[in-house]
Formats: sequence, structure tokens, C-alpha cells
Amino acid sequence: MSAPTTFDRPSAHRYFSAECFNTAWDLIEKPRRTAEEDLDMLHRSLVALLHWTQRPDCTPTNRSIGFWQVSRVYSILGQEENARRYGELCLAASQEPDVPPFYLAYAHEALARAELLAGDIASVQEHLAEARRCAQGVADEEEKSALLKDVESVR
Repeated sequence: MSAPTTFDRPSAHRYFSAECFNTAWDLIEKPRRTAEEDLDMLHRSLVALLHWTQRPDCTPTNRSIGFWQVSRVYSILGQEENARRYGELCLAASQEPDVPPFYLAYAHEALARAELLAGDIASVQEHLAEARRCAQGVADEEEKSALLKDVESVR
């Protein structure tokens, strides 16, 4: 039996979902990481996703973002199967009703990265083409520009 908590669980989930996501992102953007930082980056992205899924306000868009970040981390770490698995989860969440095309495009970007690791160039090209197609539905020009920059960085 677990001990009673001295904190508000919903507030803890809100805090840790954002904190872990943001600190994982800081590590993603770090040009050089140690092996310990790579592991920390992975753990933070997984913990962020866990906390998001425990929030009562979690939407398919939130799940898409969390799955995308975990897929990206696994791609950085060269783990194609895990990158693909979370990319597929991202794609499924992004195909839910009311999820903007921006997130669907990023799901395809994540899968392109995973397939690049796997050496499946045909699938890479298919996902990149689909990401570009989805990007056409993004109205915000700054978002679209950032998205297309990420899509073009898949090499």
C-alpha cells in the first residue's frame, strides 16, 4: 500500500510534464552530450510523456508531442526500432480528430528520421513528402518555416 502524498498529484503532473519536456529539449539541442547526458535526455523525455498521460487535460495533441520527442531522442541515440515505435505512436495520436496538421507533419518527420536510421530510403522519402504536404495546411508562417527546416534537416 502506498503512503499518502503530501502534494497535489495533478499539480505534480503539470509541473513534471513541462519541466522534463523542456529539460530534455535543452539536451536535444546541446551540440555535444556525454553518455550520461544522453541517458538523462532519454529518461527526461520518457518521464515527460508519462506525466502528460496522467494529466486529466491530456489531449491527442499533447500525446503527439510527447511521442514525437521520445522518437526524436531515440533517433539521436541511433535506436531505430524505438524511434519508429514512438514515431508510429505519434502518427496515431496526430491522426485523431482536431489535431492540427502541424503535428501530423512532425509525426512524418519523426518517422523519416527513424527510417533513415534503418536505411529505408524509400520510406524516408515517403514520410518527408507527406510531412511537406501536411505543412501546406499550417497557417502560421513561423511554425511552417520551423517545421520545413526540421523536415529538410533529415539527411
